[in-house]
Amino acid sequence: MSRDRITLITGGTVFSGGRGGVVTPDGAVAVRGNRVADVGPAHEVTARNRSADRVDATGRLVMPGLINAHTHLYSSLARGLLAEIEPSANFVEQLEHLWWRLDRALTEDDVRVSAAVGAIDLIRNGTTTIVDHHASQTAIAGSLSIVAETLSDVGIRSNLCFEVSDRNGDRARDAGLAENERFAREAGARDDGAMVAASVGLHASFTLSEATLERAAAIARANSLGCHIHSAEDAADEADSLARCGKRVVERLESAGVLGPRSIAVHCVHADDREREILKTTGTMVVHNPQSNMNNAVGCARVPAMLDAGILVGLGTDGFSTSMFDEMKVANLIHRHEARDPRAGRDLARRLCIENNPEIASRLVGSLVGTLERGALADLIVLDYDPPTPLESANFDGHLLFGLSGRCVESVMVNGAFVMRDREFLTVDAGAVAARGREQASALWRRM
Repeated sequence: MSRDRITLITGGTVFSGGRGGVVTPDGAVAVRGNRVADVGPAHEVTARNRSADRVDATGRLVMPGLINAHTHLYSSLARGLLAEIEPSANFVEQLEHLWWRLDRALTEDDVRVSAAVGAIDLIRNGTTTIVDHHASQTAIAGSLSIVAETLSDVGIRSNLCFEVSDRNGDRARDAGLAENERFAREAGARDDGAMVAASVGLHASFTLSEATLERAAAIARANSLGCHIHSAEDAADEADSLARCGKRVVERLESAGVLGPRSIAVHCVHADDREREILKTTGTMVVHNPQSNMNNAVGCARVPAMLDAGILVGLGTDGFSTSMFDEMKVANLIHRHEARDPRAGRDLARRLCIENNPEIASRLVGSLVGTLERGALADLIVLDYDPPTPLESANFDGHLLFGLSGRCVESVMVNGAFVMRDREFLTVDAGAVAARGREQASALWRRM
């Protein structure tokens, strides 16, 4: 399609997303190339774009594609895992018994297929941008390029990093650092409309030495990137950090140069007031993953306190789910439950996912994403949603939490091109990918 050709999506209700997002009942979105060229009332946008190719969204809701600010595509083939896995009594055992066995068993083919399977599921649920934290500890060199190529083929925007850890010895650690550095250069040289970007990945404080943290921070600085690290997810992380150096996790990461406005500290469940102040002062982003935290029984992050402190907090799934709609619902509920107060977290889901995730993603990909406004990257979703009550700007949150779901997603546009129309993929054979996933998963489980 010509970069000058305009696609006009009209006839539906448009929600612009972002901060101060509005609902336009009879709205339209015009897309030129990979950018939003125009948005507003249909009669106005249509008058300004008469020669456009029309896409009829009558009776549909059009809104920005959702952003998953922290996930693990490498875990896609673990769904329904059939293997001898010892029951885990705590978070560290959960890692040792399951996830670290998985990431050591992955082959390059597993990496490719798990990325494709996960990306297809994410798109089906309305996610168009992901911040992925990859681990394949015996298939390290080139693994991020495999993931990037696969995600580009499927058609999902991404920020990628490799999970560096000292837990598998010096050779794996050095290979992980090298992979982050190599891919940072590769991603920086790409000319694909900001479809792929890079960060420097680290597992967590309790599996990282001082030297490794400092080396990773140096790679990030040299490439003008941030780090992406699990932080204070479990109390064991804090206990380890205090025993190592007499500092809490976030203090230790600050000392090592890991934090900053392009870095993500994931979870921060056990971060205290001092650590929250450091996160704020350094401009570090935080990503909340409530379903994963509940599943691992690590506790509930004090997200309202972080927001009150001025920290940019987003929402992710941590690989637990591929539905940001589901994650928003849980984020809305868990903080009321924790506070024993139905007033708590009233607008939390919208703030984290609809407002803050776009800001996080825009920092990481270097271009405006996650909102329907002129000049933003053209990532949007069309939902088959016939509201039984009025849908307006003032009550969009209610529909977001209690009406919309991944089942409503009908069509998905990423970077100005539809990757799914009428629930059919235009980029890959989704059925063939699923069949390949079943094949790879069975072999992977036997190796575990």
